[in-house]
Amino acid sequence: MPVAIITGASKGLGRALAAALAGRGWDLVVDARSAGPLEEAARELRAVRQGAAARVVALPGDVADAGHRAALVAAAAELGGLDLLVNNASVLGAEPLVRLADHPLDGLRAALEVNVVAPLGLIQEAVPLLRMSSYSSSYEEVTSDVNSTLPGGRNDNGEAYDSRPNIKNVRNAGSSDSPPYIGTGGVILNISSDAAVAAYPTWGGYGAAKAALEQQSAVLAEEEPGLRVWWVDPGDMRTDLYAAAVPDDDASGRPLPATVVPGLLRLLDGGAPSGRYTAAATPGEVSSR
Repeated sequence: MPVAIITGASKGLGRALAAALAGRGWDLVVDARSAGPLEEAARELRAVRQGAAARVVALPGDVADAGHRAALVAAAAELGGLDLLVNNASVLGAEPLVRLADHPLDGLRAALEVNVVAPLGLIQEAVPLLRMSSYSSSYEEVTSDVNSTLPGGRNDNGEAYDSRPNIKNVRNAGSSDSPPYIGTGGVILNISSDAAVAAYPTWGGYGAAKAALEQQSAVLAEEEPGLRVWWVDPGDMRTDLYAAAVPDDDASGRPLPATVVPGLLRLLDGGAPSGRYTAAATPGEVSSR
């Protein structure tokens, strides 16, 4: 069975994606900083898979800790390897968010450590296993572009979107002298934000960290052509992170993280090439942002 590491999997998008993969028979290594919520999520994940219990290793800890990152990769190796690494764990740097003139520098350092340094550290640990993965093994005809939408999705009512793949090769944008190459090894999925590319007041510290993550992802995609590297803006979601960022905002109309998961699964199913992908934050719709 394929194996995935998902950080920040006790709630939100990480938990929703983990549940979907468990339902497909994936074995999982999941982490979160709080042991109680993580173990609760792990129990649910083990029960999701029909016919047999999914193998789920739950390791509480901080992704900023090098020893914890090594333990996550070692656990994946014990399960048989690694096919998908999801860097989903994140911190804001200030709660609630504040203007840059008032942003605590220690908070910015924490945001950079968790959102940029830790993902790279985990990638460095995981690359040997990802290079040996045979999960992704196809070439596809793809179209160059600089920004691609998540192909397919599902709304709050469970209605399926149009599932036809809408895959574009962003790594080869502007290059027409050779056919696009799609990696045949494992997959790295870095969860980003539209704050990485748009200037929103009070989102400067968090946005700067996510912008660094995106550049880091783009360079990694060039350096590791045998892997697929996706950096995804999932759009606005109803999460604890958003509630902490803007506590006075009514988030009841925002879509739940589960609405983004079908689009992420389409990336896997369609063998999408490395690049940046976005999802609209409107239930029932997937579009460019």
